[in-house]
Amino acid sequence: MKRLAFVFALTVAASPAFAALKPGVRATDFTTQAVLAGDAYTYNLNKALKRGPVVLYFYPKAFTSGCTVEAHEFSEAADDFGAMGASIIGMSADNIDTLKRFSVEACRNKFTVGIASNAVIKSYKVSLPVMGGSNRTTYVIAPDGKILFAYSELGVKGHVSGALKAVKDWRAANPKGK
Repeated sequence: MKRLAFVFALTVAASPAFAALKPGVRATDFTTQAVLAGDAYTYNLNKALKRGPVVLYFYPKAFTSGCTVEAHEFSEAADDFGAMGASIIGMSADNIDTLKRFSVEACRNKFTVGIASNAVIKSYKVSLPVMGGSNRTTYVIAPDGKILFAYSELGVKGHVSGALKAVKDWRAANPKGK
Protein backbone atom coordinates (compact mmCIF):
# COMPACT_ATOMS: atom_id res chain seq x y z
CA MET A 1 0.00 0.00 0.00
CA LYS A 2 2.85 2.42 0.83
CA ARG A 3 4.42 1.70 -2.55
CA LEU A 4 1.15 2.47 -4.33
CA ALA A 5 0.81 5.75 -2.43
CA PHE A 6 4.40 6.66 -3.33
CA VAL A 7 3.84 5.94 -7.05
CA PHE A 8 0.60 7.94 -7.00
CA ALA A 9 2.28 10.89 -5.27
CA LEU A 10 5.12 10.87 -7.81
CA THR A 11 2.63 10.75 -10.68
CA VAL A 12 0.58 13.64 -9.32
CA ALA A 13 3.67 15.72 -8.48
CA ALA A 14 5.08 15.26 -11.96
CA SER A 15 1.82 15.74 -13.85
CA PRO A 16 1.71 18.76 -16.15
CA ALA A 17 -1.71 19.66 -14.75
CA PHE A 18 -0.37 19.90 -11.18
CA ALA A 19 3.01 21.51 -11.67
CA ALA A 20 4.57 24.34 -13.54
CA LEU A 21 3.77 27.94 -14.12
CA LYS A 22 1.88 28.62 -17.32
CA PRO A 23 3.35 30.30 -20.42
CA GLY A 24 2.83 34.05 -20.33
CA VAL A 25 3.40 34.29 -16.56
CA ARG A 26 6.35 36.40 -15.40
CA ALA A 27 9.17 34.31 -14.00
CA THR A 28 10.32 35.10 -10.49
CA ASP A 29 13.82 36.53 -10.28
CA PHE A 30 16.27 34.69 -8.04
CA THR A 31 19.91 34.71 -7.06
CA THR A 32 21.63 31.49 -6.08
CA GLN A 33 24.93 29.71 -5.70
CA ALA A 34 25.75 28.05 -8.99
CA VAL A 35 28.52 26.13 -10.72
CA LEU A 36 29.86 26.06 -14.25
CA ALA A 37 32.63 23.60 -15.15
CA GLY A 38 33.31 22.98 -11.47
CA ASP A 39 33.70 26.67 -10.58
CA ALA A 40 31.23 28.22 -8.14
CA TYR A 41 29.76 31.68 -8.66
CA THR A 42 26.64 33.72 -7.93
CA TYR A 43 23.92 33.37 -10.56
CA ASN A 44 21.08 35.86 -11.06
CA LEU A 45 18.20 35.10 -13.42
CA ASN A 46 17.49 38.71 -14.45
CA LYS A 47 21.16 39.25 -15.26
CA ALA A 48 21.18 36.10 -17.42
CA LEU A 49 17.99 37.23 -19.22
CA LYS A 50 19.80 40.40 -20.37
CA ARG A 51 21.90 38.13 -22.60
CA GLY A 52 18.96 36.16 -24.06
CA PRO A 53 16.41 33.47 -23.25
CA VAL A 54 17.09 31.17 -20.32
CA VAL A 55 16.28 27.47 -20.23
CA LEU A 56 15.59 26.86 -16.55
CA TYR A 57 15.18 23.21 -15.74
CA PHE A 58 14.56 21.63 -12.37
CA TYR A 59 15.61 18.07 -11.61
CA PRO A 60 15.15 15.96 -8.46
CA LYS A 61 18.68 14.77 -7.56
CA ALA A 62 22.14 14.89 -9.11
CA PHE A 63 23.71 11.58 -10.11
CA THR A 64 20.44 9.68 -10.24
CA SER A 65 19.89 7.85 -13.52
CA GLY A 66 17.22 10.12 -15.02
CA CYS A 67 18.89 13.34 -13.90
CA THR A 68 22.23 12.23 -15.34
CA VAL A 69 20.61 11.31 -18.67
CA GLU A 70 18.83 14.67 -18.75
CA ALA A 71 22.08 16.54 -18.01
CA HIS A 72 23.81 14.64 -20.82
CA GLU A 73 20.98 15.55 -23.22
CA PHE A 74 21.15 19.23 -22.27
CA SER A 75 24.94 19.20 -22.64
CA GLU A 76 24.63 17.68 -26.12
CA ALA A 77 22.18 20.45 -27.09
CA ALA A 78 24.05 23.28 -25.34
CA ASP A 79 25.74 24.50 -28.52
CA ASP A 80 22.37 24.59 -30.33
CA PHE A 81 20.86 26.65 -27.52
CA GLY A 82 23.90 28.92 -27.45
CA ALA A 83 23.74 29.51 -31.21
CA MET A 84 20.27 31.00 -30.66
CA GLY A 85 21.45 33.17 -27.76
CA ALA A 86 19.93 31.01 -25.01
CA SER A 87 21.64 29.86 -21.83
CA ILE A 88 20.83 26.85 -19.65
CA ILE A 89 20.68 26.46 -15.89
CA GLY A 90 19.74 23.22 -14.17
CA MET A 91 18.45 23.52 -10.61
CA SER A 92 18.17 21.04 -7.76
CA ALA A 93 18.25 21.07 -3.98
CA ASP A 94 21.70 19.45 -4.01
CA ASN A 95 24.56 21.09 -2.13
CA ILE A 96 27.33 23.05 -3.82
CA ASP A 97 29.95 20.28 -3.55
CA THR A 98 27.63 17.82 -5.30
CA LEU A 99 26.87 20.40 -7.99
CA LYS A 100 30.60 21.01 -8.57
CA ARG A 101 31.06 17.33 -9.43
CA PHE A 102 27.78 17.12 -11.38
CA SER A 103 28.67 20.16 -13.50
CA VAL A 104 31.83 18.43 -14.69
CA GLU A 105 30.79 14.77 -14.84
CA ALA A 106 27.15 14.94 -16.00
CA CYS A 107 26.83 18.43 -17.49
CA ARG A 108 30.20 18.05 -19.22
CA ASN A 109 31.17 21.66 -18.43
CA LYS A 110 28.53 22.90 -20.91
CA PHE A 111 26.03 24.74 -18.70
CA THR A 112 25.36 26.06 -15.23
CA VAL A 113 23.75 24.15 -12.37
CA GLY A 114 22.49 25.89 -9.26
CA ILE A 115 20.98 25.35 -5.86
CA ALA A 116 17.18 25.46 -5.86
CA SER A 117 16.17 26.87 -2.49
CA ASN A 118 12.79 26.06 -0.98
CA ALA A 119 11.63 29.57 -1.93
CA VAL A 120 12.60 29.09 -5.59
CA ILE A 121 11.04 25.62 -5.69
CA LYS A 122 7.82 27.06 -4.27
CA SER A 123 7.73 30.11 -6.56
CA TYR A 124 8.20 27.94 -9.67
CA LYS A 125 5.67 25.36 -8.43
CA VAL A 126 8.04 22.43 -8.82
CA SER A 127 7.88 20.85 -5.37
CA LEU A 128 8.22 17.09 -5.12
CA PRO A 129 6.63 16.54 -1.70
CA VAL A 130 7.37 12.83 -1.46
CA MET A 131 11.13 13.19 -1.84
CA GLY A 132 11.62 16.85 -0.99
CA GLY A 133 13.34 19.14 -3.45
CA SER A 134 11.98 19.63 -6.94
CA ASN A 135 10.28 17.57 -9.58
CA ARG A 136 11.43 17.49 -13.22
CA THR A 137 10.15 20.66 -14.90
CA THR A 138 11.63 22.68 -17.74
CA TYR A 139 10.91 26.32 -18.50
CA VAL A 140 12.04 28.59 -21.29
CA ILE A 141 12.01 32.22 -20.19
CA ALA A 142 12.14 35.08 -22.71
CA PRO A 143 14.42 38.07 -22.11
CA ASP A 144 11.35 40.08 -21.02
CA GLY A 145 10.95 37.62 -18.12
CA LYS A 146 7.84 35.86 -19.40
CA ILE A 147 7.63 32.11 -19.57
CA LEU A 148 7.46 30.82 -23.14
CA PHE A 149 7.43 27.09 -22.42
CA ALA A 150 6.65 24.92 -19.41
CA TYR A 151 6.91 21.15 -19.37
CA SER A 152 6.57 19.00 -16.28
CA GLU A 153 7.10 15.27 -16.63
CA LEU A 154 8.99 12.85 -14.39
CA GLY A 155 10.48 11.12 -17.43
CA VAL A 156 13.34 12.75 -19.29
CA LYS A 157 11.78 12.57 -22.76
CA GLY A 158 10.48 15.86 -24.14
CA HIS A 159 12.36 18.29 -21.90
CA VAL A 160 15.28 19.11 -24.19
CA SER A 161 13.39 18.80 -27.47
CA GLY A 162 10.50 20.94 -26.19
CA ALA A 163 12.83 23.62 -24.84
CA LEU A 164 14.83 23.66 -28.06
CA LYS A 165 11.67 24.08 -30.13
CA ALA A 166 10.50 26.92 -27.88
CA VAL A 167 13.84 28.72 -28.23
CA LYS A 168 13.83 28.21 -32.02
CA ASP A 169 10.28 29.58 -32.23
CA TRP A 170 11.25 32.57 -30.07
CA ARG A 171 14.35 33.22 -32.19
CA ALA A 172 12.30 33.08 -35.41
CA ALA A 173 9.89 35.67 -33.98
CA ASN A 174 12.74 37.77 -32.54
CA PRO A 175 15.61 37.66 -35.04
CA LYS A 176 17.33 40.64 -33.40
CA GLY A 177 17.17 39.00 -30.01
CA LYS A 178 14.73 41.12 -28.00
